Amino acid sequence: MDTPRAQTDPELLARAKAIHQQCLVLDAHADVVLDPATSLMLGPDGVSMVAPEKLITGGVGAVVMCVAVDWAPRTPKHDRAGRSQADEKLSHIQAMVDENPTTLALARTAEEILEVRASGRTAVVLGFQNARALEGNIEVLDTFYQAGCRVFALIHMGHNDYCDSSRPIFDKRTNAYEQSEEHGGLSTLGRRAVARINALGGIVDVSQMSKAATLQTVELSSAPVIASHSNARAMSDVNRNLSDDEIDAIAAAGGVIHISGFGPSLVDASSAEARAGIAAVRAKYGLAADYSYPYELYWELADNKQKHAFQMEIMGVIGAGSVDDMIRHIDYVVDRVGSDHVGIGNDFNHGGGRIGGLLDASKSRNITTALVERGYGDEDIAKIWGANFLRVLKEAAAK
Repeated sequence: MDTPRAQTDPELLARAKAIHQQCLVLDAHADVVLDPATSLMLGPDGVSMVAPEKLITGGVGAVVMCVAVDWAPRTPKHDRAGRSQADEKLSHIQAMVDENPTTLALARTAEEILEVRASGRTAVVLGFQNARALEGNIEVLDTFYQAGCRVFALIHMGHNDYCDSSRPIFDKRTNAYEQSEEHGGLSTLGRRAVARINALGGIVDVSQMSKAATLQTVELSSAPVIASHSNARAMSDVNRNLSDDEIDAIAAAGGVIHISGFGPSLVDASSAEARAGIAAVRAKYGLAADYSYPYELYWELADNKQKHAFQMEIMGVIGAGSVDDMIRHIDYVVDRVGSDHVGIGNDFNHGGGRIGGLLDASKSRNITTALVERGYGDEDIAKIWGANFLRVLKEAAAK
């Protein structure tokens, strides 16, 4: 196979370097790892994929660090634990910023993001994911907003009291998956939450929502929404990716779809060969042949090492993905709705960071180089990397 031109053309590399330095490089979604000793989500070096030194090396001017809460049964006890987890992650991010004043600073507005970037530091924007941390009280959104959160996703894996997820959970208590829909999209509580986020001036994030919930949110929201880390379902037919209907609706309302570096969601696993390979791996681990989300149903397993081994074997069957696969998804969305509605959200420290050419934030310039090689101009690259997000943040704040 020929060596990609991007690796050998000095003029192309120089242009990519210049563009990367000049534009705001903004990653719309990264996760927080609280327990490095037990996590399987860190980089190959055992360090966060968005550690301060990696952000600076990669020329990342801003990153949305997400206060995400895991799935749990819906009981007051578990909701309290979710709130505690969210508060702990908020404290962790604040401590990280405080400990690295020469490289990081919190930012709450588009103007602050640009000021931090101009100072040579990385702006940390707070995100929120999974409304079960609200403990059923919409007013708690105000608390997270006052703490600095500006991007709000109501859902993750598994349905909650606010909306349906694109990823029904496998419940070990019942040894079965949730029904595909519970609310038919947003619940009444979810609609109230969207309205409150709008009133506060936050951005509503539809990544991981069901299709019905996404379309209802776009229609209900008074400001443009984003998908902070989603890919195109037409390119890779898995639940967490966005259908053409969702892409069209988000763009028509002025929103942005941030393409994710989550490898398996970039790769088409629908061929007969891939499905047979997935079935064989599942059988090896004693899992049922049926699945709704082919490569990541490792939560059916109890042991963390088993989960990791299972995921690696599935990725071995369908492919780990690459920066070029990311660009294919970017091309698809740009061709469909235009460059004003595309961004990048790598999902580092969770699903992202395991694809060829993008193991962590330090390699972010490889995306710019691939965009240049594909023929994207300076203005389009600047929009994709951060300008589109800033526009939505400004519009949300103005509502």
